[in-house]
Formats: sequence, C-alpha cells, structure tokens
Amino acid sequence: MPENTDISELPVAVIGAGPVGLAAAAELLERGLTPIIFEAGATPASAVASWGHIRLFSPWQYDVAAAARRLLASTGWQEPDAETLPTGAELHEQYLSPLAAVPAIADALHTSTRVLAVSREGLDKTRTGGRENTPFLLRVEDAEGAVTDYRARAVIDASGTWHTPNPLGQAGLRAVGETDAFEAGLITGPLPDVVGRDRARFAGKHVLVVGAGHSAANTLLALGELAEQEPGTRISWAIRSASANGVYGGGDLDGLPARGALGSRLRTLVADGRIELHTSFTITGFKASDTLAVIGNTPAGEKQLDVDLLVPATGFRPDLDLLREIRLDLDPAVEAPRELGPLIDPEFHSCGTVAPHGARMLSHPEKDFYIVGMKSYGRAPTFLMATGYEQVRSIAAALAGDQQAADDVQLVLPETGVCSTDLGGSCDAPADGAADAVSCCGVPEAEPEASSCCGAPEAAPEPAPAASSCCSAPEPQFLGIPTGLEHGRSAARER
Repeated sequence: MPENTDISELPVAVIGAGPVGLAAAAELLERGLTPIIFEAGATPASAVASWGHIRLFSPWQYDVAAAARRLLASTGWQEPDAETLPTGAELHEQYLSPLAAVPAIADALHTSTRVLAVSREGLDKTRTGGRENTPFLLRVEDAEGAVTDYRARAVIDASGTWHTPNPLGQAGLRAVGETDAFEAGLITGPLPDVVGRDRARFAGKHVLVVGAGHSAANTLLALGELAEQEPGTRISWAIRSASANGVYGGGDLDGLPARGALGSRLRTLVADGRIELHTSFTITGFKASDTLAVIGNTPAGEKQLDVDLLVPATGFRPDLDLLREIRLDLDPAVEAPRELGPLIDPEFHSCGTVAPHGARMLSHPEKDFYIVGMKSYGRAPTFLMATGYEQVRSIAAALAGDQQAADDVQLVLPETGVCSTDLGGSCDAPADGAADAVSCCGVPEAEPEASSCCGAPEAAPEPAPAASSCCSAPEPQFLGIPTGLEHGRSAARER
C-alpha cells in the first residue's frame, strides 16, 4: 500500500446490484460515503429480471428500501400503490431500474463485471500485521475477459445465491450424471417462464419438477396452465418427503391471500390427476440421452422416471469461493454469520421470530467486511428482502461511525397467521414429511437472491406458548408447524 494512501478516502465496494445491493448503495450515499458497485449481470438486478414472470407475495410497501425511496423522490419518481403485489418484472422496471439510473448510483455501477476474489492489498489470509488499516483488494473480470484490481475501504457482499442452486442429489451432493444432464440441456435453470419466453421448450413435453417450496408450486401451476393449451404436455412432481401438505400451506388461513391461493390451486391439480406426484423420492442418478432417465430411491425400492425435461426447485446456497482470502466466521451448519446461524437454522427454526439484526451480528473477524441479503442467510431458506434493507442501513451507519444508529435495528413486518414452505424448498430434508415443514411467518423474499419469508416485528427472548404464536393452529385441519416449542425439522422427526 502506498504510504500516502488514506484508506478512508477509498470507496465502499458493493458486490451485487440486486434490491439489497442497490439499497446498500443508497444508504452509503445518504451517509456521505462513496459506493462502487459490481454487478455480474448485463443489467442491474439481472437475477430479478430472469424471474420477472413471478408475482411477489409481499406488496410494494415492503419492497422499497427507505433510503432508496428518499433518493428516488428527488428524481420525481412515482411510487407504486403500496398495497399492490408486483411481479418481478414490475419490481425491476418500476423500482430497481429507476434506482440504478439515479446519477450517483449509475456513476458507481459496473455491470457485466464479475468479482473473482476479495482480499487485502498485499496480504493473504494468513497475514495479520496492519491488516485492519490495509485496503481491500477486489479482483474483477469484465465481459471481454479483462481482469482489473480495485481498492476499497470496506466491502458489502450482496451477491445473492441465484447462480448457485442446491444439487438435486442426496446428502447435499450432485447425483451421478447430474452435471452431464445439465450440460445436455435436460435440466433447466430455476423458475423458467413456462408460459412465456420458454414456452416452446416445454410445450408437449413430459416435465418433472423437483422440490417442495413455492418456486416448485409456481412452476407446477404454470405447467398446468400450459397443459390446458398444449396437448401432450405431461407434468410430474417429485419430493423427498412423504407428504406435500406443507407445500399446500394453510389455504384460506394464510394471511397473505396470494400465497394461500397458490397452495390451494396446486392441491386441486394433484387431486384431479393433472399432476403426477411422487413422494418419498430421493434422486440417486441421471442417464441422459434424447430424454432424461431420473433414478431414485423410494420406500418400495428403486424407481425410474423417464422425462423430457427436469426443472430444479431445490433452493440455493452461497458461493464462498471468492472469499477464500477473507477471514470469515460462519455457522458450521447453515454458512451464515456465526451469531445469526442459530436463529435461522431450518433444523430448529420454522416460523416465529428472527431478531432484527445489523452490523454487529453480521460482522466477521475481517473488519469492515459484511455479507448481506440472501447470501447472509447461507443455506437457510427463510430470508426476506425487508430484512436485507435493515441489514444495510445498520452497516452503512457503522461504516459512517454512527454506532448508535447501527445498533438500533428494527424490523416491522406483517403477521401472516400461517406457516408456509420456503420459496426455495429443501431437496435434502428428511423423508418423513419434515421437508415440507420448513417454513416461516413473514413475507417471502422478493428475489431469489431472495428465497423466502421469515421475520417478525421483534425477537422473542423466550418461546411463547403455541396457542399465542403467529403460526398457532386455530383448527385441527391447519397445515404447518405451530411455534412455541422446539420447531423445524428436528421437531417434525420427533413426532
């Protein structure tokens, strides 16, 4: 590091220009700090654009960050109706694109620029002396393959998990032949636009959807619509658990009507035989040719499904490779910051409360380095966008030296009154129905950098009685997990 470098004059690097990354940039600007933003996609929020056909469960009032709203107000931006549920495309077009176009953000934004690695200038992970006063070094690659090193005073990683879906095989591993099947084009990306831009790929085909979350439900419903219009379209659905009840949710009991309707419609398609459901199906291998043979273990022995296409809806996990030279402190199970991990671990957490959290809980041994957004939740499928907005508000305050504001973390979310499976699903949950039970009470995350939905107005230091929980079961037919006692996969196994 040159002796005359003042680290405080360097920008704060933001990795990812999705909703949480752009909110981070807005918070930094409001605090008088200079962001530099790296987005791997060709446009801001490219992951959101890829699932633009999906409608959010949460209305606009929970989808716009406060600092971004204030920044946009100066441009004459017209905020959408607070109670309307936007699609991903509307979120992108009416909020994220205008936010990215604000001159102060546009001047700092580098699209088609992938961050390859984050380190400290001149210091690898093992070097300690002078580390906290040494600039971060970010090595990036642009669309032409040119590699450039940038220096920063702090780093906020909001890169999400959209490009690192969970494997389809058991034990968190790819099944035999999975890579070959994907490369052959027989396994699609997540959340394809079945009745829109990807229609020709699915029409008249036998399609298998794998997964037990809302992304699976959305794809299955779209395939059901396609099958009514395109003769020969056949739909199969495979889940590892023994029941799909958790995916169906609470129907009319769900406080988010759009989400309750989703499960009810899916249940009808299965009951009518328009979707062939395979429960207790654990994928062990693939054989790719002109079609795809999907081999799985079931209680009745090995079974083979022959399909034309497979749509994965098995959730996501963080890409930590670019952070190998950063000193991280991660929960060993969910790969979230260590203090946050136990609060969101799906083995024990389903619905109820997650404490509002900010810079302190998200900190690592690497000073001024933070992971935020969906990536901060690691492998836990319970994140929501509003949580990310509060994360970056706190972090920007901490970087600006306002520790009191950084510590004053608050999060107000609607109570839905019903448990619901996560958007990403869980491919590797137990086969006794627990996978369908991994769920939560808040509004689902609005981007797959953004899977799902947990959160509550405030943390509960002690479990409340089940009857008083936001997810308690008012009627015997209620589907989901009552909170108040131990809950999550572990509790489901003990029943």
